[in-house]
Amino acid sequence: MRGPQRPAPFPDGDPPLELTTFVGRAAELAELATALGEARLVTVTGVGGVGKSRLAARAAAGRGAGSGRVELAAVRDPQFVEYAVVEALGLTDHTTRLPREMLLEHLAGRPVLLVLDGFEHLAEACAALTAELLRKLPELRVLAAGRRPLGLAGERLFPLAPLGEDEAVELFTDRAREQGLRVSDGPQVRELCRRLEGIPLALELAAGRLRALSLGQLVRRLDDRFRLLAAGGRPEVARPVPGGPPARHQTLRTAIGWSHELCTPVERLLWARLSVFAQTFDLEAAEYVCGGDGLPAEDVLDVLSELLAQSVVTREDTGAGPRYRMLDTVRAYGAEWLEVAGDAGRLCRRHRDWFLGLATWCELDWFSPRQGEIAERVEAELPNLRTALEFCLTEPDEAHLGQCLAGSLWFCWVGCGRLAEGRRWLERSLELDSEYEQSRLKALWVLGYVAILQGATVPALAALRECREQAEQAADPTAVAYAEHRTGCLALVTDDMARAETLLRSALARYQEIGELNSNVLMGQVELAMTRAFQGDLPDAVRLCEDVRQVCEDHGERWARSYALYVLAYAAWQDGAQERARELLTECLRNAHAFHDLLGSVLSIELLALVTAAEGDAAEAALLQGAAARLWPSVGLPLFGSAYYNAPHERCEALARQALGDARYEECVREGDRLDRATAVARALEREGVRPLDAVPAPRGGDAPRRGAGNCATGPHRPAPSERPDLPTP
Repeated sequence: MRGPQRPAPFPDGDPPLELTTFVGRAAELAELATALGEARLVTVTGVGGVGKSRLAARAAAGRGAGSGRVELAAVRDPQFVEYAVVEALGLTDHTTRLPREMLLEHLAGRPVLLVLDGFEHLAEACAALTAELLRKLPELRVLAAGRRPLGLAGERLFPLAPLGEDEAVELFTDRAREQGLRVSDGPQVRELCRRLEGIPLALELAAGRLRALSLGQLVRRLDDRFRLLAAGGRPEVARPVPGGPPARHQTLRTAIGWSHELCTPVERLLWARLSVFAQTFDLEAAEYVCGGDGLPAEDVLDVLSELLAQSVVTREDTGAGPRYRMLDTVRAYGAEWLEVAGDAGRLCRRHRDWFLGLATWCELDWFSPRQGEIAERVEAELPNLRTALEFCLTEPDEAHLGQCLAGSLWFCWVGCGRLAEGRRWLERSLELDSEYEQSRLKALWVLGYVAILQGATVPALAALRECREQAEQAADPTAVAYAEHRTGCLALVTDDMARAETLLRSALARYQEIGELNSNVLMGQVELAMTRAFQGDLPDAVRLCEDVRQVCEDHGERWARSYALYVLAYAAWQDGAQERARELLTECLRNAHAFHDLLGSVLSIELLALVTAAEGDAAEAALLQGAAARLWPSVGLPLFGSAYYNAPHERCEALARQALGDARYEECVREGDRLDRATAVARALEREGVRPLDAVPAPRGGDAPRRGAGNCATGPHRPAPSERPDLPTP
């Protein structure tokens, strides 16, 4: 089962997956490549539907260097522009650093091309970010695509004209051929292309009508539509005004309006209702949100199929299954009709209800064999979930639903590596008053959890104290248990083991009393096991984590299981069972990396470095320490600033320095520091299955214990003190 699939940072320049052929534009691509070679900021401008996005994507892929494409059409809050760039580049950061700081660090020294697509409604925020990145990152280049310039010094404008007549004819006939229709170049085709002024989107919409209309009918109906516009006809079509949009924008509006008129009433209805979705959506969501009141839910698929055939909607096959998309210009046209119909508010609430329900279902299903599917599903739905959150936090009397949604997505923020974004939504939701105490309490403990993982101790304590006090006043045993649990977690990472054990045992007892069992509860047991291990009771730590592992295997849970494996590996290392420790850590790292869990990844790499040193490869151990050192700034305070968590690191460093000498050790660390996260993980996993060298003492009593070998009752064998590196006392 896979974890969520995010865009790889700085892909190798292969062309993007395209469902339709790319027609023409050879001259423009060559000119754009030249412009990118001469200027660090190039902005492709032009009317909607002229092909800016497609050309920019092609140009970026053709450079062969690292690039990242940022789709901004669905971003509404200017403050989320930086988060969108971070996400598009596949970067993960668990700290309280601003996304801009992370971008500056990760892009430093990289010859990257950043593509900003659809920025015009966020022009000011995009311009400010672009200016700072270009100023501080001399190897960065930016290719923007929008209807207006960014307005920055040094910006090279690249106005994109519509297709020439021959290329327009080629595009139209190609799109007709994709529908199984033979259309030859001729006077009627050329007249149609001239009428539509070579605008690709207009041509594709027209080609989508060939199943129902002959070529002659297409030309006549379009001609009638233009005459109606010239005569001051239908109000929904924008008319040219002094200083207003260019004439070609009116041509596109006319073409979209004409295609809209040719739709049946029920097709127009679905077109308008689909405009509430951000970026992509699936069939189930469309049926729920758009069905009813003139369009039965069971008819949505048939009507959607007609819109697909007419190029109003496109289909994409993703890891989360088939999804559908409307181009921004087409979506905007549908949104105008939804507003005119007075139905926008109702559809936005239905959209919010669906995605609140989806988040609730995914939270429950996170603790199941479908955990990987849930991570992928939420990844695909993030634009819609953000839209739903924004709606809740800007509509009167909706704050409690925003708190509920932000809290229910804890598994996304924590389990899938989105701490910074999650904290922002949680804090925004808690700034609003709510009469629903339960929603607020959940948002508070989730905020405390996220802040702990970011290393923000003060806000974490404040949120958890408020949660505990209000939960006790409200007699909410579930919220009390979670507040106590996360306070114990904070004590653990700040080396207060006695307090951590007391709080975690109490929280686990509360969970048992109320019948709570999920990934959070299992994590509480893993954290308790860590306190026992740090206090020297390895058999108890192993017993607790073997129990967690068994429950996880029974329920198909992978995320909490990874942390149980980490503690078991820690115990195995303490016992001198290096092969056993490597086996456990390899699985832990593979799972943590799949879920974009930086904390789990870097902890595994740190301990794998020590295992590697014990196996006799001091140079590789030092390299892994360097790789971990590069990751820690994206996680928080290295090893939490904890003497307990830091002990394996110090032991590894001592072994490696002794074997290599200081100069060679530092050289290897610097080599590891140059590895990005994916490369570092791959490097750490390369040594899977390596057996300990003869120089490393083997555990007494035979081979290292095997997985599930019955160590729960007696605990693993402990080597003699001379064979076991002791943890320093904090």
